[in-house]
Amino acid sequence: MFQVFAAPHTIAVHTGKKAFHASIWTNRRIPKNAPVPESIFVRLSINENLTALENHQHIPTEAPYNGMIHAIWQVKGYTPFREEHIVPKGIVELIFNLNGGQLSARIGDRPYQINQAFINGFNTSTIHFQLPEHLQLFGIQLHPLMVKKLLKVPASEFSNTLIDLHLLDPGFNLLWEELMNRTAFEDRVRVIYRWLQARIREADTREAWINRFLIHAEPAGITVGELAQRFCYSTRQLSRRLSEATGLNTEELILYKKYLHAIHLMHHTDLPLTSIAYESHFSDQSHFIRSFKAFTQLTPRAYQTVKSPLKGHLYEHVR
Repeated sequence: MFQVFAAPHTIAVHTGKKAFHASIWTNRRIPKNAPVPESIFVRLSINENLTALENHQHIPTEAPYNGMIHAIWQVKGYTPFREEHIVPKGIVELIFNLNGGQLSARIGDRPYQINQAFINGFNTSTIHFQLPEHLQLFGIQLHPLMVKKLLKVPASEFSNTLIDLHLLDPGFNLLWEELMNRTAFEDRVRVIYRWLQARIREADTREAWINRFLIHAEPAGITVGELAQRFCYSTRQLSRRLSEATGLNTEELILYKKYLHAIHLMHHTDLPLTSIAYESHFSDQSHFIRSFKAFTQLTPRAYQTVKSPLKGHLYEHVR
């Protein structure tokens, strides 16, 4: 019998001026053959702006899993808003629709009808979702350079699009069914670990460095040459490697990282926008506004006004 979770500890989680509570469990005792290694589980209940969604997050802390995936998450509950807009967040996700019905989405002028599961890559455009009244999604955030090792297709192929996972591998239907047959988030995480065990691929040292750079919201005040030197590549080799993982060359990616750092600061600090632009290494306020709007179709001030507690997620049109 599993004895996985210690007693939860409740902490306050702050997102700018907003705050909500989270319960955190850490694994204490796991049988030798259990698929879930040392890890962190987080459960968030968000009840702001009429939103009553229960959010769970699992963060792997042991190799090789923490080198393959950044996080596993689930969102479940009543959605009083009709529309959700997800601005570029710099992540690659496998997402399983556990509602049983279709989801409608749009990227630019292109519509999508989503059934059981899909993959979405390193976006530079906003995704617009039509939300059902009740929502249940389960997602896996992959390290970008691991996508090709796991799926045999580079992550750049999934940028600014939603691809049915069944088209990549019919086996994803079975994985979806396994997730549907579980009700507890922790049991669904175990399903994913068993799926990963058959596909374990370890990143080499340079890949691990690049994955950390891509996934974490660190400031990008660095030149192309300095970044190439950090990762022990020529500038041309680095650009090819980053383009395969993100669809962006090195110069474009550095700008993208500045934008992501600005988003991070908007949610986790009370800094004024002028300070956020400076801390994110934009050359001036005009450059900040222009770049931010290119990725989100919003000015930084407009985003700050309508942001939700979930970083990168905007909601509108109350039912």
